[in-house]
Amino acid sequence: MNRTVVLNVVGLTRKLTGERTPQLRALLKNSANIKAMTPAVTCSVQSTYLTGQTPAEHGIVGNGWYFRDLGEVLFWRQSNRLVHSEKIWHVAKRRDPSFTCANSFWWYNMVTEVDWAVTPRPVYCADGRKLPDCYSIPPELRDKFNREFGKFPLFQFWGPATSIRTSEWIGKAAMAIEEMFQPTLQLVYLPHLDYILQKVGPEGDIGHDLSEIDGLCGRLTDFFRERGCRIIVLSEYGITQVSGALHPNRILREAGYLALKTDLGREYLDPGQSRAFAVADHQIAHIYIRDKGDILPVKRLFENTAGVELILDDEGKRACRIDHERSGELVLISEKDRWFTYYFWNDDGRAPDYARTVNIHAKPGYDPCELFLDPGIVLPKLKIAGTLLKKALGFRCLMEVIPLDAGLVRGSHGRVTDNDDEGPLLMTTAPSLLPSETIEAKDVFGLMLDHVFCE
Repeated sequence: MNRTVVLNVVGLTRKLTGERTPQLRALLKNSANIKAMTPAVTCSVQSTYLTGQTPAEHGIVGNGWYFRDLGEVLFWRQSNRLVHSEKIWHVAKRRDPSFTCANSFWWYNMVTEVDWAVTPRPVYCADGRKLPDCYSIPPELRDKFNREFGKFPLFQFWGPATSIRTSEWIGKAAMAIEEMFQPTLQLVYLPHLDYILQKVGPEGDIGHDLSEIDGLCGRLTDFFRERGCRIIVLSEYGITQVSGALHPNRILREAGYLALKTDLGREYLDPGQSRAFAVADHQIAHIYIRDKGDILPVKRLFENTAGVELILDDEGKRACRIDHERSGELVLISEKDRWFTYYFWNDDGRAPDYARTVNIHAKPGYDPCELFLDPGIVLPKLKIAGTLLKKALGFRCLMEVIPLDAGLVRGSHGRVTDNDDEGPLLMTTAPSLLPSETIEAKDVFGLMLDHVFCE
């Protein structure tokens, strides 16, 4: 077997490799375009890469969906058992029982059969505090890495303070795993570029960030090549410039389909009582419709909505290979320069208590505004310090610093990009294994196996 490392540089495209990325550009001669899939979002794409199956088969129809049996919208779950297909480590171990796999921060990295795993997992205290930390298999890796590299920088992983620091921490962990265990296959997640691209878009000021991720990739590729590893560098999707957002839940509310619950003067989505509601996920929105008789009227409602490019019904979902029971009765895809919010309130004064906080598990949809500090706060650092002091003194309070202005977001993904150089790609140090200049997303699975098992 050939030991292989897969560096997942999220958001990297052929168009972004240039003068600021000499390390990555050097690999371009040994590359292939990955044909973007629907939905082009993290959990779905990673699950396809690791199973060789589509969302119709593995069931990961987005970063979150409506759990019909629970009556709840849940995002960013972590159990690998949610992925309903055989994984690459299962197939590889059958071929050779000595095969081992390390997963360094790819998603669904708990309740998993990999040999070594590290994934984000804050400590949630009963008094409301959320403390930076991670989860590992075996547990002692967490303690070792937190001790040697400092606590996992959770607040630089996601939120207004995102920085290269998190990707660097993950890179250190990946190199430590290599030194300790020499896994046959190691999966390494490097998210830094993804977040700056969502904030300012690919047309924004990203030169410094490109240099940072390129430098990190250079250090990692040098390290693993010196240890005899084959290296794959790939991305999940391309991010496109956007100029505005659509609010499908507000449209459904205006049409009388949405049900809301009011608590303490704030409005909350009531999925179980709604005739129809949207689960927004970047440029994709699943529309869950309780009664079949409402499907056609809801479809017509969005056919007349500017900024909606496609509406997938049963036939459309089959064509896009997203026809799974977890999908909505309809799936909306936005136009290139638009994205979908989860917003369902009309008055910001009645927004739910989680709306202005970083709270990825409470919100019934993805919220890229969590990458920003509210520009309306005069002294945001002072407000943050004051809130932290209150928490330290034992008071329960919310860190309300996130804006409700969707217009701040400048980059998004989810739809299939129009041009190959704006979509995902794969580069390799074993170019003889590349089958063609363009590969399907589901074929990444076989290509990774080839890197391990083919001479």
